[in-house]
Amino acid sequence: MGLSAQGINEFLSSLPCKNGKYSYFRSLRVLCNWMVRNGIMTSNPISSVDPPKIQKRIPPSLSETEVAKLLEEASCITHKAIISLLADSGMRLSEVAYVKHSDIDWDNNTISIWGKGNKQRRAPFTASTGVLLKELISQNGTSPNIWHMTRRGIQSMLHDYTEKLGLPCNAHTFRRTFASNLHRKGVDVEHIMRLGGWETLDMVVRYTRSVKFEDSLKMYQEAMSVS
Repeated sequence: MGLSAQGINEFLSSLPCKNGKYSYFRSLRVLCNWMVRNGIMTSNPISSVDPPKIQKRIPPSLSETEVAKLLEEASCITHKAIISLLADSGMRLSEVAYVKHSDIDWDNNTISIWGKGNKQRRAPFTASTGVLLKELISQNGTSPNIWHMTRRGIQSMLHDYTEKLGLPCNAHTFRRTFASNLHRKGVDVEHIMRLGGWETLDMVVRYTRSVKFEDSLKMYQEAMSVS
């Protein structure tokens, strides 16, 4: 089997995908490294190939007004409580799907959850979300989770609101919304990292990047309106 730097470059250039090119590059790099280690090739062609540039898109998040619109349009207390909790806490879908009554600390407005990497942490929620949760639990009674819904059911429910309202409504968007809205209120990124259960600041900085642009855009618009 023959591989060359020219062939790899031509293959990557032929791909129609954008950020996906980097995934192909990484796979080829693993393959080439393996072939060199096992003596199949004497030189590594991938060392002469520049990695494809990754487009850094600004990921979407919701404003407080948009979250309020979602809550207003929510058709039942279960939907309202899930949307409100996701926006308040930044919990992942895998975390929110398994919340039980016994996980909730009503004195501190936190929920004990098992997060990414099977690590336990506490997620915060506001008093208004607490009211929705108490109302929901008083109606629903006990079950494997307080929602009486599966993870797939929650995902499908959120997708329905995306279709209905044209707003990005999924757990990842709410996670970015959680980080961005806290950042707008002046909360330090290190606090946001701990509250949201991130291991490093990298994702928090990425999620809050749009806030910095919005602040700069607002300053620009104010300056231009004066001139």
